[in-house]
Amino acid sequence: MIPSSAPAFVAGPPPRHFALRIALLFSAPLIVNGFAMPYFPVWLSSLSLSDFEIGIVLAVPMFVRVITAPLAGVLADRIGERTIVLIWSGILSFAGAVVLFYAQSFWPVLVIYTLQSAVYSPYVPIVEAIALSGVRRWGFDYAQMRVWGSVAFIGATMLGGWLIGVVGGQMVLPAMAAGFALTILLAVAAPRVGRPRRPSPITAITEPPPQSLRQADLQLLLVGVTLVNSSHAMLFAFSAIYWQHIGYSGTQIGILWSAGVSAEVLMFFLARAIVRRFSVWTMIFSGCLLAVVRWLIFPMDLGFSGYFVLQCFHAFTYAIMHTGMQHKLVERVAEEQEASAQGLYFFYTGIFTAIFTFLSGYFYAWFGVDGFYSMSAVALSGCLFTFLGWYLQPQRLASGGKTSEAS
Repeated sequence: MIPSSAPAFVAGPPPRHFALRIALLFSAPLIVNGFAMPYFPVWLSSLSLSDFEIGIVLAVPMFVRVITAPLAGVLADRIGERTIVLIWSGILSFAGAVVLFYAQSFWPVLVIYTLQSAVYSPYVPIVEAIALSGVRRWGFDYAQMRVWGSVAFIGATMLGGWLIGVVGGQMVLPAMAAGFALTILLAVAAPRVGRPRRPSPITAITEPPPQSLRQADLQLLLVGVTLVNSSHAMLFAFSAIYWQHIGYSGTQIGILWSAGVSAEVLMFFLARAIVRRFSVWTMIFSGCLLAVVRWLIFPMDLGFSGYFVLQCFHAFTYAIMHTGMQHKLVERVAEEQEASAQGLYFFYTGIFTAIFTFLSGYFYAWFGVDGFYSMSAVALSGCLFTFLGWYLQPQRLASGGKTSEAS
């Protein structure tokens, strides 16, 4: 959530059609993600990989991305024009997608997919950084540019669901390769904004966090919210496999995934009005608690309509909680420390999601859909850390347990 009250720094006219080019630039990687997130596990399953192996293939690249994305961000910030790294990220990602066509067993898939994830990891953060340069320098509306990425994700998810129903899991790699080819084309067409005046959030991970971010209550809050975020790991890894197993068509799976993203987008559009009416802590706690409920309900026999409604919980278990977390960071962290705050948020989310994606392979193999109860336990632990963060707020302790945000 980008505060609109901050004055834009104007430095000459913006690049031509800046907002349109950024909207398209967001769309390309999210088309890739729209094919990969729901359906790449289905392709892995079609290779007869076990649930353990699927969990490992999905988790290891997440650990690697936490390292490679900041390093690529440092390079992009220093060479003077971020789009150069963007173009090379697209080219190398496309090459990795092509090589994946020749991988048919666990170890080749693990190695190639990990390398591809490493080179792809900086793409979206660098697009975010270029977009934020436009917000700061020329006052562009971030949400109006970013939303088209979500629209592209929904379209790719729906198209992927239809294709998987027609040709099966073999459609995944060609679709991903086409998406990566698009990332190259749009990176070449990306607006050039020159050397950044502030570091990218992922770059800031390479620096020690400032003192304000080391406060116990804020650290506990970051851990709590990112644990709740990471409780989605089994959904991302095994929901499409499970829904396919119980007989849902590819189109139905696409609809279920699109429902979650659509609810998320709608919540982001409503976020400004919600922030005016409810406290930040209400937003955060509602997301935490509904995540616990979401994973408790998921193993039940809900039917298609039930899962559709449950997928709409994503508006709370991610969107509204994430918005509340961003407002809390804006409130507690100085503007010049913004990149460090976002970098730490990225780091915790990446590490925890990687851990629980790895473990979800074991839980799903042992318990099937009942493994989702473990994600409820993860979300509950996130709730507890978040509550401790609220309880230990400096202003709350100083006022004898009362704060304006607690009301």
